[in-house]
Amino acid sequence: MASAKDIDTVHGWTAIARDPQVVLSGKAFLYEPTPLLVKDIAFPDDDALVTQVRDYAKARLAPQTFNHSMRVYYFASAILQQQFPAEAATLSRATLALTALLHDIGTTHDHLRATRLSFEFFGGYLALDLVGKQLTPAAPQAQAEAVAEAIIRHQDLGTTGTITFLGQLIQLATIYDNMGGNPGLVHADTKVDVNKQFPRNSWSSCFAKTIREENGLKPWAHTTALGEEDFPEGVLHNKLMAEFD
Repeated sequence: MASAKDIDTVHGWTAIARDPQVVLSGKAFLYEPTPLLVKDIAFPDDDALVTQVRDYAKARLAPQTFNHSMRVYYFASAILQQQFPAEAATLSRATLALTALLHDIGTTHDHLRATRLSFEFFGGYLALDLVGKQLTPAAPQAQAEAVAEAIIRHQDLGTTGTITFLGQLIQLATIYDNMGGNPGLVHADTKVDVNKQFPRNSWSSCFAKTIREENGLKPWAHTTALGEEDFPEGVLHNKLMAEFD
């Protein structure tokens, strides 16, 4: 029988610094990345829960948001495999896929208006209910809660305290795709191929518009912690991904 510690490791329940510069020891990367293409990265489509969630997300998210979610999975997988080999040996790719697919589920037109909660929080609660209760087979508690925790905190950027390893991995991948953060983590060939397989289709302007939409609906939204203008402007002027937008 797997120990609680083993289960926690499988689902990314390891405390890690919230500050990526601490995680990366102030360097551009821990290990120099090499080309890693989409075809070289396994997607867990043999997992019944993952395939159901992929269909669920594709049916509800805007095409640009769904493609972003898929890019986050592949960028996170590349970062995991090349920068964190010890964790790569144990982290569940299904848990990573569930988190990537659902991390922006709270940004849909209806979900933004269904609650006063910030989109990451509502999205986390939606994901917890969906994968932990609604779908069959339901995710075990450790997995469902890992997905929810990472979604709730995927925009909880900062320099103090800790976050789960899964949460930090999703943060690194989303900020890389949205703002070009920590560009040294991913090889240029990987960046090109992932964007080719899952086109951006003006994602930067699409997401910047969504940020401003939520801030207009909910002036208290957690997204404002990243800067009411700095964050959408940073997304809109993502130089690393400009050629693909």
